[in-house]
Amino acid sequence: MRILWTGAAALALAMPAAAQTLRSDVEKQMPSLMTIYKDLHANPELSFMEVRSAGILAAEARKLGFEVTEKVGGTGVVAVMKNGPGPVVMVRADMDGLPVTEQTGLHGASKVRVTTKEGVETGVMHACGHDTHMTAWIGVARLMAAKKANWSGTLVMIGQPAEERGAGARMMLADGLYKRFPKPQYALAFHDAAQFPAGKIGYTPGYALANVDSVDILVKGLGGHGAYPQTTKDPIVLASRIVGALQTLVSREISPLDSAVVTVGSFHAGAKHNIISDEARLQLTVRSYTDEVREHLLDGIARIAKGEAIAAGIPDDRMPVVSVQKDEYTPATYNTPEFAEEMAAYLKTGFGEERVVKMPPVMGGEDFSRFSRDEHKDVKGLIVWVGGVPQAEYDAAKKEGRTLPSLHSPFWAPDAPAVISTATEALTSMAMKLMAKK
Repeated sequence: MRILWTGAAALALAMPAAAQTLRSDVEKQMPSLMTIYKDLHANPELSFMEVRSAGILAAEARKLGFEVTEKVGGTGVVAVMKNGPGPVVMVRADMDGLPVTEQTGLHGASKVRVTTKEGVETGVMHACGHDTHMTAWIGVARLMAAKKANWSGTLVMIGQPAEERGAGARMMLADGLYKRFPKPQYALAFHDAAQFPAGKIGYTPGYALANVDSVDILVKGLGGHGAYPQTTKDPIVLASRIVGALQTLVSREISPLDSAVVTVGSFHAGAKHNIISDEARLQLTVRSYTDEVREHLLDGIARIAKGEAIAAGIPDDRMPVVSVQKDEYTPATYNTPEFAEEMAAYLKTGFGEERVVKMPPVMGGEDFSRFSRDEHKDVKGLIVWVGGVPQAEYDAAKKEGRTLPSLHSPFWAPDAPAVISTATEALTSMAMKLMAKK
């Protein structure tokens, strides 16, 4: 009798025994993990409000024997397991949801509504998949605790607040993350991905995500009656000129071989048809990879705003005010190249070549970067992508030529079991590899 080995059976034959055992252990955890996921998904919390979510992570870690500290950098959780001599490995998950009203139509969709600190009533949703991140974090903690006999070193697991505001990692570090707790030699994380099929793993050596700056421009004018524009200095016209001129920063001042984005996401001015207002307000997101390009863009924004105001005849005391929101800055994420390649090669032994794919960098931002940048360059950092698009949906969209929902979309509904199981296995296997007993 001839047997055709396909799918999971064929993959199992090719997998090392240790990888097969780990995958089996992950599968046994999945029913319980999915119960936790559904709870987290239905009860999202905004940045620095992640009290309930943090409590769930802390309680799970305590049950497993971790030393747990809460309220680090706000609502952050730090769980430490010391298991003999060896390296310190950190595994991070972010916890915050977004001010987005869920429209997936799924059973168990979030119905949470809050009023933000700005006074805006909104729905709240895990539209970036941080619920899958937290659930996989718990899966990793369980497996590492159960397999203590197979590794040696110190495992530091952190639940991080406020990634969406680019503040959580900075706040945890400022609160003594690397002073009060063991400083890692290696930092690991993952992010679910909306651009490729569920269960695949993407990695990017070097720059993986961008510098993210938020810039406000207050454009001042001289208001008056809409019927007599000659008596005014119209800030709307001036702001429009600034918006247009800003496009030349990327197209004419940055090398085509470098990456940069300047997007005006908000333009507010005026209150009535026949009134020329005194001011207009612009809000920009500015993206880059290198510090040099970032500096050029920020300097260029200030120069263009002032130059256009001078050309419009604005008095010196009414020049535009350009403000870079330093608290919302997220530095570019840089995966230590040789470390990324080493871990990717190892993941391929367990997942296969077809499931572990090198990806181009993206212009999104991630404050995981702070854990291995600047004064912490001695930490080798790696964040990988785990595909979340259900395979059938991915195939149909590709065939029909339609766009899939992105991260931050009210329609984003990842294949949660595939994301959680893949991420749990990948992060656990990398941590076990780094702390393998000699």
